[in-house]
Amino acid sequence: MKREASCSCGHLRLLCDGEPELVSMCHCIACQRRTGAPYGIAAFFSKTKVRVEGSYRTFRRSSDTGFDLLFHFCGDCGSTVFWEPLRKPDMFAVGIGSFGDPGFPGPAQEVHTEYRHHWVTPLPYRGS
Repeated sequence: MKREASCSCGHLRLLCDGEPELVSMCHCIACQRRTGAPYGIAAFFSKTKVRVEGSYRTFRRSSDTGFDLLFHFCGDCGSTVFWEPLRKPDMFAVGIGSFGDPGFPGPAQEVHTEYRHHWVTPLPYRGS
């Protein structure tokens, strides 16, 4: 399956091959500020399964884990489409809203739940 993610204006696109290896919901304050929403949701794909088309700008920030993140956003419309978590150097994280697909797989995990807004429903337990 091929999936396409893009910014708001369409100048930055990612073509992703196959299903994501992980979909994760993050409640950290940095993700809340980045998205303007109470959480961010990322789909993780192997870099070998992603083709980037178009130009982008990059913003680097540290994380609670001590590993930096490189956020890539469209220089025209400002949409953050994907990022590189340096603790996972072989992966791209793609904001699932960038796919514009209501049928996209939901998150299998959530992190930094200590910052979850009180009205956001926790994910059901998905233990093995």
